[in-house]
Amino acid sequence: MAGILRRGFFVGLQTTWTLGKVIFPITLIVSILQHTPVLQWVIQLVTPFMKWIGLPGDAAIPLVLGNLLNLYAGIGAILTLDLTVKEVLILAIMLSFSHNLLIESTVASRTGMSIALMIIVRIGLALVSALLIHYLWHGGSETAQYGFVSNSPEQLTSWGAILFDGVKKACLGIVQLAVIVIPLMLGIQILKELKWIHIFSRWMAPVTKVLGMKENTSLTLAAGLVFGLAYGAGVMIQAVKEDGVSKRDLTLAFIFLVSCHAVVEDTLVFVPLGIPVWPLLLIRLATAILLTMLISFIWNRVGETKRKEAA
Repeated sequence: MAGILRRGFFVGLQTTWTLGKVIFPITLIVSILQHTPVLQWVIQLVTPFMKWIGLPGDAAIPLVLGNLLNLYAGIGAILTLDLTVKEVLILAIMLSFSHNLLIESTVASRTGMSIALMIIVRIGLALVSALLIHYLWHGGSETAQYGFVSNSPEQLTSWGAILFDGVKKACLGIVQLAVIVIPLMLGIQILKELKWIHIFSRWMAPVTKVLGMKENTSLTLAAGLVFGLAYGAGVMIQAVKEDGVSKRDLTLAFIFLVSCHAVVEDTLVFVPLGIPVWPLLLIRLATAILLTMLISFIWNRVGETKRKEAA
């Protein structure tokens, strides 16, 4: 067992190093940009599009912060705005599909996936969901009552303090990554070397089959569902290397996970907004399942057509 733990620990360190090289610089850059006119320029740029999806202009603030930073930044910004229940629901749905785009997409690209594909799918789902709620739901006109009010972010006045704050946030991001990834990789190593992973794959087989994927994709799906794209990417990278996950199955797994990942954390984090969180979870799950099944079906039909033409 000591040998298994040692191997798992080193795999965890290697994975943390691989992902940390992406997370650190992006976190540092975006943290510094927060204190420059750049983010305000981006917010002003997207403000004219807000009414199209049923949102006021200042709703661009949580959308930009949520997409460039993380869900917590987006939700913190929502709590400072006077919005209706419908507007809060639209923002929550959009941010549940599309958040932390730079880090999650770049980290996930280490498995060979296209950054552009992931960003297009996530932003597309966010926009479509916002339009559907805006035009199909005619309720929610009352003012939203938040669970609590967030504290205002600290105002930094010098470039030295801004740089130090950015480095601190980036380092904390690496520490958080290591705390999650290393124990996760230890557990995966134990599952693999004791052959328990095959039992888990058989349990997940019906799910992966319905989604059009093979059994060896099960670990990738489970990791992304529980830990999210950024933290689950460590398992995904190992799965691609060791489990022989095909490009097709990896693509389908990511299509599913960009729609629905980190289901526990990313659902509970919306509780302070005072809206029911179960609809968020059900919408994400339903969208992920239907979208993945549709793409798998189309992929199979295109493959059959090409084989017939070749014959």
